[in-house]
Amino acid sequence: MFEVKSGIDFSAAHEGLIIGLFDKPEKFSGILEKLDEKFDGQLTELVKAGDISAKFKNISKVHSFGKIAAKRIWFVGLGKEKEFNFEKLSEALGKTYKALRGSKLQECGVLLDSFITDSVDGLEAAHAVSEAYALASYQFRGYKQKSNEPEKKIEEIKVYSENSDVEDIKASLTVGLAFGNGTNSARTLVNIPGNLLTAKDMAKYAQELAAQYDFEVEILDKEEIEKLGMGAFLAVNQGSTEPPKMIVLKYQGKEQWQDVIGLVGKGITFDTGGYSIKTKAGIVGMKTDMGGAAAVLGAMEIIGELKPEQNVVAVIPSTDNMISGNAFKPDDVITSMSGKTIEVLNTDAEGRLVLADAVTYAKHHGAEYLIDVATLTGGVITALGLHTTGAMTNHETLYEQVLEASMEAGEPMWQLPLFEKDKERVRNSKVADLNNSPGSEGHAIVAGAFIGEFTEGTPWVHLDIAGTSTTSREHDLGPAGATGVMTRTLALFVERFEPIEK
Repeated sequence: MFEVKSGIDFSAAHEGLIIGLFDKPEKFSGILEKLDEKFDGQLTELVKAGDISAKFKNISKVHSFGKIAAKRIWFVGLGKEKEFNFEKLSEALGKTYKALRGSKLQECGVLLDSFITDSVDGLEAAHAVSEAYALASYQFRGYKQKSNEPEKKIEEIKVYSENSDVEDIKASLTVGLAFGNGTNSARTLVNIPGNLLTAKDMAKYAQELAAQYDFEVEILDKEEIEKLGMGAFLAVNQGSTEPPKMIVLKYQGKEQWQDVIGLVGKGITFDTGGYSIKTKAGIVGMKTDMGGAAAVLGAMEIIGELKPEQNVVAVIPSTDNMISGNAFKPDDVITSMSGKTIEVLNTDAEGRLVLADAVTYAKHHGAEYLIDVATLTGGVITALGLHTTGAMTNHETLYEQVLEASMEAGEPMWQLPLFEKDKERVRNSKVADLNNSPGSEGHAIVAGAFIGEFTEGTPWVHLDIAGTSTTSREHDLGPAGATGVMTRTLALFVERFEPIEK
């Protein structure tokens, strides 16, 4: 897929050659000056005339007319150099790859040095080149009858660099591609309809992942879940004809099983809301209610590819939330694995119930740090919109590490408060230790506060991706549909994790 060449070779034949162009007044220098000489100064004239633009994400296609061996040059506008960063580079490259795919190019070259600045070094640029390729090329074909015409896509990319070590560039390209592919795997899981991705199907997917990357795997069936007393998880499954699965994957990157990171993902494969039923508009799209599980599985794929020196246990409670004569009801009281009893006030607040038992089970497997990811509340969309993940924590030092990873991954998050009065609201029940839905005020906050009750002091970060797990619009790094959000954040967090003094 990717090949790295040392130096710049204008005699190499390519269907297209990708070159970055910054918006600055001085004359061409470096690579661009050499290229302009090949064109007898005509590139400078094209810039002056506005036929080549350096404005951010502006793509200018120029025919070489035999001046160099590449047939066409695709100039990628990068905007002002002082405003440039990794995220902007990824977006610009994503738009470029989509343009090349639209032109049915099957191979191209990339002049890596044209994308390097003080804020983006060669290794980061290489990471962006491969990650953006994977993300921007993603398509979910769905279930329409397939055309006999083969899909046109870029099959080969040669990366040229004069100023970076070839082996280092190769390594960064490998890492970027792993991050992109892991995110795409998460996207595909979220895009699959609920009748084709049941808890059993998700468990099978996890087993295949375990076989590929030599993870330790444990799949608990309903009988085993009952023996362990996971009453909160079982309550959500009561109305279903599909049996639940508690999915566990373990990756051991250290000699001793210590400093274990627990990644917990909500795996509700379809959510009707139960007897607190959703509206006819609100129920559409509820196949995506396992976005947290998908992010965890995508992150585990990246971890399996890159093998960081960390210990990770991934725990996914998977079921659908259906309505039947057996389904749980408002006013029911259930007992969680932790022993805490819960008064059910809203059966559509089911995600926090399955996560309660999953968090407890992650601790059972030795998790010393917990990150839960869930499409949990409509309240987080009201609070933060569709571009920002909501976050809560009981440990600021751990949160800072997750925040840094999210910023580097280009997956922004914002911390919501967690005060004692929020905790008191979920503890306010006359018949049980907790209630699962104390009201619509601060809905995203009390949902997180409920999960926090089961961490019992373990450092924890909660990520509510209800607004960010899907998008209705095509964007530079992917199509409309599932985004795979938090896959890269989780993988980066694990890769860079520094154990915290307790």
